[in-house]
Amino acid sequence: MSDLSGLSRRSLMGVAGFAATVAAGGSAAMTRTTTASVQSDADAAAPAHFILSDVTLEDGFVRDQGEIIGTRTGRYDLEIKDGRILSVTPTTAAGSSALPRLSANGRLVLPALRDMHIHLDKTFYGGPWQAPRPRKGKTIMDMIALERSLLPELLPVSRERAEGLIDLLLEHGTTTARSHCNIDPVSGLKSLEHLNQALENYRGRFSCEIVAFPQHGLLLSEVEPLMRESMGMGVAFVGGLDPTNVDGRMEASLDAMFGIAVDYDKGVDIHLHESGASGAAAIRYMLDTVEKTPSLKGRLTLSHAFALANLPPADLDATAERMAASGVSVASTIPIGRSMMPLARLREKGVRLMSGTDSVIDMWSPFGSGDMLDKANLYAQLYSGSDEFGLSRALAIATGDVLPLNNAGERAWPKAGDAADLVLTDASCSAEAVARKSKRTAVFHGGRLVSGALT
Repeated sequence: MSDLSGLSRRSLMGVAGFAATVAAGGSAAMTRTTTASVQSDADAAAPAHFILSDVTLEDGFVRDQGEIIGTRTGRYDLEIKDGRILSVTPTTAAGSSALPRLSANGRLVLPALRDMHIHLDKTFYGGPWQAPRPRKGKTIMDMIALERSLLPELLPVSRERAEGLIDLLLEHGTTTARSHCNIDPVSGLKSLEHLNQALENYRGRFSCEIVAFPQHGLLLSEVEPLMRESMGMGVAFVGGLDPTNVDGRMEASLDAMFGIAVDYDKGVDIHLHESGASGAAAIRYMLDTVEKTPSLKGRLTLSHAFALANLPPADLDATAERMAASGVSVASTIPIGRSMMPLARLREKGVRLMSGTDSVIDMWSPFGSGDMLDKANLYAQLYSGSDEFGLSRALAIATGDVLPLNNAGERAWPKAGDAADLVLTDASCSAEAVARKSKRTAVFHGGRLVSGALT
C-alpha cells in the first residue's frame, strides 16, 4: 500500500513522477500550471487505478420532528480505475488494498461542476483592466457594432485568454462547459480555430461542447455559409440570436438555424433575449418546429429565454409542459432584474434547467466570477430557500442535476460506475458548500487530478 498524500496535479500527471512518488512514499509541492506546461501535462499518462481514501460523503438527512435540520456524513474510500468509480466502501484505519492511496484527509467530495453557458472565445480576462462602456440607451445593434470594432484586438490573444478562463473554471471545480463561439464576418472561423486550439491543450482535463454562435445575426450578417462550414470543426450545437430584434425575420431566421441543425445532425442552443411578445412568439414557433421534427427532440436549449418571465401563469404552465414533453431545456444565468425568471416553476413542470457564468469580464459585463457555486448560491436565495434541504437542492443547477442525496435523503452519488468527476471542498455538507461557497481544494476529471492539491 502506498500513501500519495500531498500530491499536486502536475506531480500526478507524469508517469515517472507518479512512480517515483509511490516508491518513496513522499509528497510533491503544489505547482500552478502555466500555459507552456499544459500540453505536455495533458498528454501525459495518469495513474489508472488508485484509492481516493478518507473522503467525506453525505449519508442522509438529519430530521427533527419530521423537519430536515442537517446532513449526516461518513468517511469512505473511492476506488477509481480508468476514469470511473469502481466502488464506494467505508474507510478503514489501515486500508486493505495494495493499490496506491491518495488521502482526501476527510474533505467533503461533491460532483464536479458544469458551466453550461459561457463565452470562452472573447474575453478581457487575462488582459489589462477594461470596464464595459456605458450601455444606457444603447440597443443590441449598437452593441454588435461595438463588438465588430473590438474583435480585431481580441482575436490575436483569444487562445491564451480562453486558456486563462479554463484555468479559472478548473480552480472553481468546473470540469465541463458549453461555450458559445462567435461565427461572424469579422472573425470568420478564427475564433473557433483558436478555441479548438485551447481545448486541445486541455484535452483530458476539461470537456467542452461548442456552440457556433452568429453573434451579429444569422441573417443580418449573412454568415449561414460560415455556420455550415463550422459544423465540421468540432461544433456540437447550432446557435442563434434574437430572430426578430436582430434578424428582423423571425420565421426565416429560425428556419435557417434549424435547417443547419437538421442537415448536420446537431443540437440547437439559441440566445433569446427578447422578453416581450416577439420572444414568446419565437418560443412557440420553436416548439412547433421541434414537435414536428423528431431529430430535434431533446436537442433544443433556450438560453436566457426572458420571455418566459412575462407569460401569464396559465400560458407559462402550458408552455413548460410542451417544453418538457419535447425535451427542451433552459440555460439561465439566474439574472436579477425587474422580471424574475420562473425557474422553480419550470423545474416543477419537468423542464431541464442549466446555468452558466456567461461573461466573466468582457464588453457585456465585468461581474462574472467563473464560479458555478455562485450560481447555486443565487438560485438558493431566489428559489429554494435557506434551510438545509433547499440549499442542498440548489446545488443541482451547478452540477447538471447530480446531487449527493435524493429528495428522500438516500445517497444518489457517488455510486459504482459513475465517472470520477469530483471536487474536494472545505465544507461539511453540500448545503454549507452552497451557502458559504466553500473553498475547493482539489478537482478530478475522469479520475485525473486537474486542479488543486491533496494536502
